[in-house]
Amino acid sequence: MDTNVTGTLVLLEEAAAAGVGSFVFTSTTSAFGRVLTPRPGEPAAWVSEDTAAVPRNIYGVTKTAAEDVCELIHTDHGLPVIILRTARFFPEPDDRDEIRAAYSDANVKANEYLYRRVDIQDVADAHLLAMARAAEIGFAKYIVSATTPFTQGDLGELRNDAPGIVGRLFPDQEAEYARRGWAMFPQIDRVYVNARARAGLGWRPRYDFRHVLDLLKADEDPRSPLARAIGAKGYHTISTGPYTVR
Repeated sequence: MDTNVTGTLVLLEEAAAAGVGSFVFTSTTSAFGRVLTPRPGEPAAWVSEDTAAVPRNIYGVTKTAAEDVCELIHTDHGLPVIILRTARFFPEPDDRDEIRAAYSDANVKANEYLYRRVDIQDVADAHLLAMARAAEIGFAKYIVSATTPFTQGDLGELRNDAPGIVGRLFPDQEAEYARRGWAMFPQIDRVYVNARARAGLGWRPRYDFRHVLDLLKADEDPRSPLARAIGAKGYHTISTGPYTVR
């Protein structure tokens, strides 16, 4: 068994044995895997908790395995467990060379608040609510991402003309982006849906695209004070690309 899964199992078993009142497991929307990249001609993926995960690498496999262990321990021992599949909140640049070459880092992150990013303050708030409500809920799995402005009726257009639909929903976006020399992505391939987390936890994420755009227009930092305080820590002490300590 992978050491990450084993470690999660040990924590769960010890928590259950000690009568811990709640257990929150931080997972990732990356666990959805291959469903996040529809084939050419297909609409964008509408990703909710009901979407079946199709892991594309060992990271996704171990995350979903650890989630299954969480559910198993809850079923067998009654330990209240909440799983939070968090969207992107890390401050490092995108790991794709072509994206870093075509867009500034701030441009990429602003775009992502439409469909796949969340501010770390909202992530922290979701965790606090999960801890407080786990005993009442028992077991649940929630997507933690900024509230998207899109609906399922937008999915086809998002794959063909994302700037068009964003411009209709946010008439002030084009001018603000032009002022900064930014661009909207030509297409969006998935939309994370946080409706269940908002309903189940009473979670009210503040940092969505509208909020970010308003801060940009006011020439303010679109990150939360918590995100600014944490900054970028990096994962490696030697040069390995965008995740190197700076």
